[in-house]
Amino acid sequence: MEFDAVVVGGSFAGLSAALQLARARRQVAVIDSGLRRNRFAQVSHGFLAQDGRPPSEIHAEAKRQLLRYPAVRWLEGAAHAVRRSGKSFEVVTDQGAQRSRRIVLATGVADQLPDVPGLRERWGKSVFHCPYCHGYELRNGHIGVLAVGPVSIHQAMLLPDWGAVTLFLNDALTLDADQEQALAARGVRIERARVVRVAGRAAIQLEGQREVELDGIFTASLTQPASPLAEQLGCEFDHGPLGPFVKTGAQQETTVPGVFACGDLARAAGNIAVAVGDGAVAGSAAHRSLIFEP
Repeated sequence: MEFDAVVVGGSFAGLSAALQLARARRQVAVIDSGLRRNRFAQVSHGFLAQDGRPPSEIHAEAKRQLLRYPAVRWLEGAAHAVRRSGKSFEVVTDQGAQRSRRIVLATGVADQLPDVPGLRERWGKSVFHCPYCHGYELRNGHIGVLAVGPVSIHQAMLLPDWGAVTLFLNDALTLDADQEQALAARGVRIERARVVRVAGRAAIQLEGQREVELDGIFTASLTQPASPLAEQLGCEFDHGPLGPFVKTGAQQETTVPGVFACGDLARAAGNIAVAVGDGAVAGSAAHRSLIFEP
């Protein structure tokens, strides 16, 4: 069987893209490895009508609604490779090769956290990357920013709207006089001692056996595409402050005809609401291309 479209990635962007194609009465396959980027988060915030709901519940309900459409086939497992085959594509999966006229890549990114003991275990619980997703719940408390590079200045400048901020340089960042002045104007405290570990709920232990108790910690996770498929297809990439992402146009089209990308894979940074919107654009654009660019 040849599908009209294969959506690689069954998280929020992929579900949204598949829904548009299913409602256009097209044959769609969704290939999903089950590893959502926000699987570590207990609740989701900032997504209209779903604020404060666990992301696993939002995802489960979205998947249930999608699978009501008989044209959708859900394939559990990974997509290992993809290649063009004439005017179509062939995606190699755990369940065999799937042929499709269009590809929507919604494979997401993998987070690379600073190498600080105790940090990864608290990711999504008391260590975060997005203040819009998690800042409000800290209730104007004490917030730490663990630096990874210049992008951390941006984080530290934003976060005083959510609480009292300390920027931990941790040998990852050197500030010039203008940057120090700008941070001071926002009330940001600078801590230059090296971070040894994260302990308790959100306590940063420093060299010299000092410990700073915090209500939450933010760090800018560096990212890499979670799948090699975009590179295999020859898609062009842009580079943002956090890492590479697939270059797309206004309709989420990549530089490879017939291939669309959405979600975190195709943005410098994002969240569930943005991923759902991008997925809707990608799915409807893939449908239109089947009609006007056969």
